[in-house]
Amino acid sequence: MKTVAMTLRAAVLACASLAAASGASAALFEDDEARRAILELRQRVEQNRAMHAEELRRSAEELRRANEDTATLRRSILDLQREIETLRGDLARVRGENETVTRALSDVQRSQKDLAVGLEDRLRKFEPAKVSVDGREFTADPNEQREFDAALASFRKGEFPAAQTAFASFVQRYPGSGYRAVALFWLGNAQYANRDYRGAILNFRALLSQAPDHPRAPEAVLSIANCQIELKENAQARRTLDELVKAYPHSEAAVAAKERLARLRS
Repeated sequence: MKTVAMTLRAAVLACASLAAASGASAALFEDDEARRAILELRQRVEQNRAMHAEELRRSAEELRRANEDTATLRRSILDLQREIETLRGDLARVRGENETVTRALSDVQRSQKDLAVGLEDRLRKFEPAKVSVDGREFTADPNEQREFDAALASFRKGEFPAAQTAFASFVQRYPGSGYRAVALFWLGNAQYANRDYRGAILNFRALLSQAPDHPRAPEAVLSIANCQIELKENAQARRTLDELVKAYPHSEAAVAAKERLARLRS
């Protein structure tokens, strides 16, 4: 029994030793695993930290570049604004210059127009112009027209000596004038008023010789008869009046001629 008990005790002690050994091995194994886990965790933490640091570095670099780009963009915007303001100033100056040029051009054009009108008016004073006298139209120089009008104005004011001088000068100065026939008519009338009957007859006959179909021709024949009556040449006056009635039967002068003939024959 003692032997069995000792054997059992030895077996128990062996089992206990074996169990202790196994427990120690298990504990040792668990510590290694924990160390490896901690190392792996540290490695992952370090890797994450390194990655985070790299991301932070990259983010900082990108932020720095973005700030630089923003600063460059701001400078560009400021430069552009300055250029815009400069262009606005230039544009305003150009507009002002354009307005000045436009006003100057308008003034020049107005001056040119006034000059052209003035020049045309001055030239018109020297250029021949169409005139109509006693139903007849012809071309006359301004001086020619002016002198004729002045002579006729003297006659109408009763200034017969001045009118005679003016018309006599006119027919000598302008022998080919369209006014010549009517100027001879008024010259003869001025001479009649000045009692220069024979001179008047000569100019009335000159009118008839130059323009027998002139509207004043019948009056010129009647005036010749009147001059002859004033000269007491009644027989010649009757012949002149007869010629008037035959040559211009439908004229007012022919009506007057018939009346004068009746008086002369009574």
